[in-house]
Amino acid sequence: MSIKLKHSGGNSVIIAAPSSNPASDRTLTLPSNADGTILTTTNPKAGNIIQVVQASTSSEVSSTSASYVDSGLSASITPSNANNKILITVSQFYRHTRASSQAGGGFQLLRGSTIIDTGPNNASGSQPFGQYIVVDGASNIELFGRYCIEYLDSPNTTSSTTYKTQMTLHTTANSSTVRAQYQAGGENGTSYMTLMEVAV
Repeated sequence: MSIKLKHSGGNSVIIAAPSSNPASDRTLTLPSNADGTILTTTNPKAGNIIQVVQASTSSEVSSTSASYVDSGLSASITPSNANNKILITVSQFYRHTRASSQAGGGFQLLRGSTIIDTGPNNASGSQPFGQYIVVDGASNIELFGRYCIEYLDSPNTTSSTTYKTQMTLHTTANSSTVRAQYQAGGENGTSYMTLMEVAV
């Protein structure tokens, strides 16, 4: 059964029951706002989440470089409206090691090849201090943790957009190494990136 509402101009709107037999009655509640607008993905209210994309990886990536390299974590989303924003959340497992009394490095977030957020630097602005540990007198340092970030981006496009993280070391001296998605020793090295399109 269906109900057909016909407009004076000739067009109509049909309200139809589900194609399958529902287990119980279903109720469609109309909005109470004055103009009767029904919010949809093409007609959302500011702040509505239009879509959510999540990517994960457990593939370990290792680097001994003091320059930023891809960490293996990325996700893509196609915004439905160029004015909407993308909320990015990252939870990335890492391990910094160094045969010295200190170890550290940093991560940064990119949209395509454009850096949109990077970690804090030292006074000269040349070395990342996103993660750092000092243990006086130690001959071997291991720092485990998760790089976590929330960033609200304005990509200004309706084309597929890829976000990714990159990682680097504070220094290459004393056998410094950084690993993303570190899996040895029974660690849960899975990393996650979630992208949410937010209506404006």
